[in-house]
Amino acid sequence: MKYRVVFISVLFLLWCPCRHVLVSGEYVTRVVSSNRSADGADLGSSVDMCDVVMNLSASQRCTFVKNTPDCRMEDGFINYLQLAFCLLPPNLTPLTITFCIIWLFFLFIGLGVTASKFFCPNLSAISSTLRLTHNVAGVTFLALGNGAPDVFSATVAFSRPHTAGLAIGALFGAGIFVTTVVAGAVSLVKPFTVASRPFLRDVVFFMAAVFWTFVILYKGTISLGETLGYLGLYVVYVLTVIVSAYIYSHQNHSAIRTSAQSSTYVPEIQSSDDEAPLLSNGSIQQDYDSEYSPLLPYCESTSTILMNSLNPVDSRTWRRKTWGWRTAKILKMPLEVLLLLTVPVVDPDKEDRNWRRPLNCLQLVTAPLVCVLTFQSGEYGLYLISGLFPVWALTLLFGLFLSAIVFLTTTNDQPPPYHSLFSLLGFLVSAIWISAAASEVVSLLHMLGVVLTLSNNLLGLTLLAWGNSIGDCFSDITIARQGYPRMAISACFGGIIFNMLIGVGIGCLLQMFNSEPVLMLEPEGLLTWVLAGSLGLSLVLSFILVPLRSFHLDRAYGIFLLFFYAVFLLVALLTEFGFIHT
Repeated sequence: MKYRVVFISVLFLLWCPCRHVLVSGEYVTRVVSSNRSADGADLGSSVDMCDVVMNLSASQRCTFVKNTPDCRMEDGFINYLQLAFCLLPPNLTPLTITFCIIWLFFLFIGLGVTASKFFCPNLSAISSTLRLTHNVAGVTFLALGNGAPDVFSATVAFSRPHTAGLAIGALFGAGIFVTTVVAGAVSLVKPFTVASRPFLRDVVFFMAAVFWTFVILYKGTISLGETLGYLGLYVVYVLTVIVSAYIYSHQNHSAIRTSAQSSTYVPEIQSSDDEAPLLSNGSIQQDYDSEYSPLLPYCESTSTILMNSLNPVDSRTWRRKTWGWRTAKILKMPLEVLLLLTVPVVDPDKEDRNWRRPLNCLQLVTAPLVCVLTFQSGEYGLYLISGLFPVWALTLLFGLFLSAIVFLTTTNDQPPPYHSLFSLLGFLVSAIWISAAASEVVSLLHMLGVVLTLSNNLLGLTLLAWGNSIGDCFSDITIARQGYPRMAISACFGGIIFNMLIGVGIGCLLQMFNSEPVLMLEPEGLLTWVLAGSLGLSLVLSFILVPLRSFHLDRAYGIFLLFFYAVFLLVALLTEFGFIHT
């Protein structure tokens, strides 16, 4: 049920007819270096030459894919184009696409598991160690944790010349999906009155980000200053949240002091989203676990601690869950065990801060190996020092040495003073895992676009946007059902602002480091403007209609948002397949 949208998109792709002739002028949005001379002559082609592979006969496609630079997927571990055209015979191409879509489904699961169970907890531990307030942590570390799959996917897509359309489609598509479908579902589940100032603040900043992107797409180029402007705008947004929270808190304290001086009765102050409580089940979990704590102290052996730490299933939880949950858990278990072996997690809510001496010492060996063997598809890990000694072997020796020191100087029942540093290591390793999975997702979607002759924009606004946003959708609906609809609606807008500004900013910066300081954006045409215009229209309607409704979001407004998204998706599909054209 959690990934129902992915299955819908799978059916959509399998239904799509494979068009074998490229329509002139229909190319995806791409980021390329400025390759024009002073007289306007084109010094390089920005066209993805790999798109023409479907024009060739089946016997020529494998040779073309191997010899065409645009068909190389250097950032991923698997060359999916060679898998589709070289490894298997042409008559099995539909079967290959089916298996690739199933693999895409598992990649999305991996992104979600890594972000929710390993990336976010370590970010929470880091913010707790730094003693950040809820507001600062919410718009920085929490936003990064919630938007990690979107940001990493957009960054990877923008950093490649021929997959930037995936980033444009995913960021705009996710923006429309979250602000219409997710916000509409929250309104249907729990009608409520939204906090006026935070809502208007988030909508205004999101409109500014969309307008900035619209102008850059219209210009066709983006400079270093404009790229840094994306990051600067998010800094301004963070400062606005902090300052508004401080002003609101100061007003609250002043009102309380004034009321206390006038009478003994202190009126209840209505809460704002700037001071919304963070949902935490730490105290509930501690009370629950205390019922099962042994009456007498019990010391586990080192081997028992290691085996229990690598078990991703809690027997008590397993017995309470349904068969559907158990089936999904079994499918995720190999991935969770792999992540447990390589990613340390620090939990500030636990008394021992999740200190597992044998496992943490083992992670000091495996985590650096993952970093060198996964970063840039293992390019640095396989490098030979002086042509003799590989980097991965040196990393292994260093990890073994560090692990031995930690193991000999610590105990099983007491975390060391430097245990908080493990959260930094866990943050780094989980980020590399997410980046690697995002690279595979982008490469796989690029292959599907080539084989099915679909634009990257369409794949971005459907598969990539749905896959990255469906988890947030169910999370926000759950939060709304628990009685926190304001927090859910704030997450809808606050998270997508972070994704767009940081995703575009970091992605374009990485591309600039590899090429010229001025990049060219070549919009495909109508579909790009349909995306940008639809997102801008949805934000303008929210900015106008919500204040007119006295900031009350009821079921009628939720139905209107869902209808808006259905119309947008229909228009996008009609545009992609040529029924709507200029």
